[in-house]
Amino acid sequence: MWGLYWLPVRYFADQGLTGSWPGVVMYLAALVAVLPFLWPVRRMLLNNWRALILSGMFTGAAFSLYTTSLVYTEVVRSILLFYLTPIWGTLLGLAFLGESLTLRRALGLLCGLGGLLIVLGGEGLPWPRNIGDWLALLSGMTWALGSLGLYRARGIPVPGQVFAFVMGALCVAAIAIPVELHLGQALPTAEAFQKTALLAALSAAFVLPMLFLTIWPATRLSPARVGMILMSEVVVGLISAALLANEVFGPREALGATLIVAAALLELAPSKQVSSI
Repeated sequence: MWGLYWLPVRYFADQGLTGSWPGVVMYLAALVAVLPFLWPVRRMLLNNWRALILSGMFTGAAFSLYTTSLVYTEVVRSILLFYLTPIWGTLLGLAFLGESLTLRRALGLLCGLGGLLIVLGGEGLPWPRNIGDWLALLSGMTWALGSLGLYRARGIPVPGQVFAFVMGALCVAAIAIPVELHLGQALPTAEAFQKTALLAALSAAFVLPMLFLTIWPATRLSPARVGMILMSEVVVGLISAALLANEVFGPREALGATLIVAAALLELAPSKQVSSI
């Protein structure tokens, strides 16, 4: 689902909702859709509002930054720069969760990062070259921090985590939009909002299940493991961008995607007693 997320984002941008606006309309739809799930767990959420703010701001910031990056750079670069996140997740796991850098995890990291380098090999190292690239890179960093917060707040009901996620994304967008206006980007027209209103409302049927399916595992798994498993998005994103956006997907991209899938499979393999590095 994350690998196809760029499709509605690009559609809204093509209709005149540029910059952070595609995210805003989808976050608002998801916010309305998640509200009925909050009532049964309202007391627990009120008792844990501090933890929700911490995890929600970082995961929401990652969501917002990643969404906006899809408007400003190629889908392939946005996805791949975001997926430097296993580096940050592994470092956080080593620093705060007492995890060990096992041989298997090190091999998984090498496969994943090797795949990223191969895919971007025609352009050198995956170094940000525009604002979209920088946003994608920052989104990976903030997601690693946010997933650590989700893991530590795993006792909080998932609907509350989704609500915090969406609110965090809206807060970041509320900051970004005035900055974009200051830099000269025009406000979307009323016609643009009218043309996209129905799809914006329907987008909750895509975004909300995607968030539940992302956040629930993130409350059970370490940040590094979550980052590795989510790398499956790379394959779906690369193929869909090649088929639907005419972005390049040749032998180099296929080899890189294969290594990235191998990284995820290594992380998902049954655990055995493996020596640490």
